[in-house]
Amino acid sequence: MPAFRDNTANEAVFALTAVPSGTPASEVAQQLLDLFTSGSIEVGTRLPPERKLAAELGVGRSAVREALSALEILGIVDVRPGSGTYLQGTASDLLPQSLRWGLLIGEKNTEELLDLRSGLEIYVARLAALHAAEGDLEPLRASLEQMRTDITALDTFAQADSAFHHELTALARNGLLTDLLHVVRSLLRVYTDRAVHSESAAKTALEEHEAVFRAVQAGDHDAAASAMAVHMATATARLSAALNAEG
Repeated sequence: MPAFRDNTANEAVFALTAVPSGTPASEVAQQLLDLFTSGSIEVGTRLPPERKLAAELGVGRSAVREALSALEILGIVDVRPGSGTYLQGTASDLLPQSLRWGLLIGEKNTEELLDLRSGLEIYVARLAALHAAEGDLEPLRASLEQMRTDITALDTFAQADSAFHHELTALARNGLLTDLLHVVRSLLRVYTDRAVHSESAAKTALEEHEAVFRAVQAGDHDAAASAMAVHMATATARLSAALNAEG
């Protein structure tokens, strides 16, 4: 396991700047999070001790301790008593987590998240049609076949539906887009898992997914984006209706 001595973690700490006197632990946590998601420290690296971090930030050790405890709760770091504090993941791993928590704390409107998801999914379909080769399409075919098989089993249908979207996102070959969609889907999952609540809705969803697949297979990025726009409009309307009924 990498340690902080003679590695980039020790040097990266010098990028930290002093925080104002009396700054709460949340500000310390934000500075540390910025450092950890910068990509300058390798995953699994043991971080400098609290006293060194406190000295660089110009705060007391208690503020650093509280900040690290908060980051541990979020899964950013792993605090091991008697051993040290270790970075849990790469910048690509950590950014979705921090974004997800930031959105949750900010209490973003569900309707706005639905609009954001629609735009991202449409762009994913366009990129997938541009980049996917025939040999890349088997996972999409498998998801479609599972949807056909489970057309009356709505729970497993929803899982196959989700798998289709995840596979399509992988074909877009854009890590940042993948991260953003991961955040938005996570926030909406409690609702989207219940979005298809009848066999007729499942059949409509299947037809829309098949249209997206055909366009991606043909390499027609405009058709793929259009097909996904149709699907997103239907899915968003269905979900909005369900949310309004609950409200």
